[in-house]
Amino acid sequence: MKKATLIILAILITISINAKPFGKTGTAALQFLKIGVDARAIGMGEAYTAVSDDISSVWWNPAGLAPALKQQALFSHTNWIAGVMHEYAAASYTNGVSTWAVSASVLHMDQMDITTEDEFGPTGETFTNSDMALGLTYAGAFTDKFSFGITGKYLRENLYIYNINSFSIDLGSMYNTGWKNMKIGMALRNFGPDVRFKVDDDDDDSFNEDPFDLLDNDGDGVVDEDGEELENKIPMNFSLGISGDILRNENSYLIAAAQLDNCIDRLETWNVGTEYKMGNLFLRCGYQLNYDTNGLSAGFGVQIPTRLAVFNVDYAYTDMGKLSESFLNSAHRISIKMKY
Repeated sequence: MKKATLIILAILITISINAKPFGKTGTAALQFLKIGVDARAIGMGEAYTAVSDDISSVWWNPAGLAPALKQQALFSHTNWIAGVMHEYAAASYTNGVSTWAVSASVLHMDQMDITTEDEFGPTGETFTNSDMALGLTYAGAFTDKFSFGITGKYLRENLYIYNINSFSIDLGSMYNTGWKNMKIGMALRNFGPDVRFKVDDDDDDSFNEDPFDLLDNDGDGVVDEDGEELENKIPMNFSLGISGDILRNENSYLIAAAQLDNCIDRLETWNVGTEYKMGNLFLRCGYQLNYDTNGLSAGFGVQIPTRLAVFNVDYAYTDMGKLSESFLNSAHRISIKMKY
């Protein structure tokens, strides 16, 4: 079983690395799948594939869920740019050997005005867009140093009156060398089929018609208006990271991480990040190199032990460069995690 799993993972990684990226950034569908979750991970510049050791691993690297000794839950809220909001929630159950988790991701925004080519300005009607992903994750530890995880996701995107439904899988592995907590993590996210919208502008209950056949299937006196919709890839991403302790004692530690991200519709990025823990206080910073925006991020968090559970409350800020109108209108994240 272990050998077969490693072979499958190696094949998928090879496919990911050799995949030819689109010519333009952001041309894949379901772009919300690229929005990272958990303020801890974002504060470290998203260099988190090899750090993953809690419930947020469901998004970053499912192998990080194993081994787990306690049940966990996460809620993450992202104040994205242009008035866009992103919510993420996950919960896990473990028996100490293997771990299962469920997750939900929702991107939403306020209503927007509809405009047409015939009228200069709003028509009085409004519309909105939304995206959703539901996931089921399994993670297990093959040895005391090597773990593996897999997530299956249902995906949906709503754009005005149109929608698409699809699926994808995430695969992850984690190896702890045993020296200074140095870990090597790999994750392949959003591996799935191409997607295509179905559009019926001429209301004849037919899709992807041939506009050049000069046929009038709906009898409105005009040849079919519905051209074939092009297929779009989803943002498959391969991450390879390494992390380890710079210093560690009973009450504090300083860890550092570096990571390579290869996404199908953008240039490769190199991510670096650190986290410093002093008592129950956490300080983080990170940077994404070769990124479209400035790539700088920072954050802090606090751990609150209670009788009910151990809570971690974290905040992270991401500098979006020219996409940000101001500090308040940039990307902010707040996350709450609990172990019980």
